[in-house]
Amino acid sequence: MLSKEKIERINALAKKAKADGLTDKEKKEQQTLRQEYLKNVRSSFKNQFKSMKVVDPKGNDVTPQKVKDMQKKDKE
Repeated sequence: MLSKEKIERINALAKKAKADGLTDKEKKEQQTLRQEYLKNVRSSFKNQFKSMKVVDPKGNDVTPQKVKDMQKKDKE
């Protein structure tokens, strides 16, 4: 998870970009922080996705094979 300070910095840079614009150094920092944020979001989503199980109305497990393969890989 991204630290509170980094999220605040992302928001501060976004506000500054709208109001005054950013220097090249700030643009680079913003891009780096955004990439780190997206990496964390993707990782979190992937972990949630791996823990899901899909069941049809009849109670049959219809979890997609791709998800089952990811779950199996984690157990190994």
